[in-house]
Amino acid sequence: MPSIFSYQSAEVDWCEGNFERSTVIAEYYNTISNVGFFVLSPALLYLNRQYCQQRALPLYVISGLLFCVGIFSMYFHMTLSYVGQLLDELSILWTVAVAYAFWYPRVYYPRCIKSRKHFFWLSGVTTVISTLMSFIKPAFNAYMLNCIAFHLLYLTWCELKKCNDKRVHRMAAAMVMWWVLAISSWISDKWLCGLWQAINFPYFHSFWHVLIAMSLLYCCPLVIYFDVTYEMPSFKPKLGYWPSDSWPVVVPYVALEEPHKQC
Repeated sequence: MPSIFSYQSAEVDWCEGNFERSTVIAEYYNTISNVGFFVLSPALLYLNRQYCQQRALPLYVISGLLFCVGIFSMYFHMTLSYVGQLLDELSILWTVAVAYAFWYPRVYYPRCIKSRKHFFWLSGVTTVISTLMSFIKPAFNAYMLNCIAFHLLYLTWCELKKCNDKRVHRMAAAMVMWWVLAISSWISDKWLCGLWQAINFPYFHSFWHVLIAMSLLYCCPLVIYFDVTYEMPSFKPKLGYWPSDSWPVVVPYVALEEPHKQC
């Protein structure tokens, strides 16, 4: 029986051919395409530094976890090991769980939850149970995590109904566009692998890595915007774009202004 650390001991093997471009890296493009997560984390911290000065813990923790997602995803696709698969899936699970624990708006809490502390406990217990289930069937996590995205889209829709800022609506539209492209790439690689191998283009999972990082680049400032609205009433969130509004390709961030006005 192969070791759980052994190459190709994972339950999942993506469409890209193994060891075609390196004797060390199993899936070359699926591995290097995770570089976007190493750019995403410091970009979030730098661009949203005003928010970070007021609420440092959530952004530092989430940025650190996103960095770990990049590391563990690289390790998994480099080795296709069982341990790599677990680390890849669980790092995403815990990143989502921590983001919910920090940023989930109190107005959407279940009636039995009376405080952020109680919601932390609920998120923690749920995530621990999901983690234990992952040891039984790691591949199940990927489908569950993609389903969570639909809940995030629903929350975004609920918040946009309360907000008249056209910039917020445009950023949400951009986030959804990148997410649709990302999930389409993931599904294509998973279910249409034979087709892509037949035309010698089995690289859609690497596109997933790049596109989901782009989606998160818009998602995180959007979540921060609404977090400021709910949790920092003395400030007014304002969307900005780096390096400039006039550039054709921009990166969004949240600046803080006083006094606060309800969106």
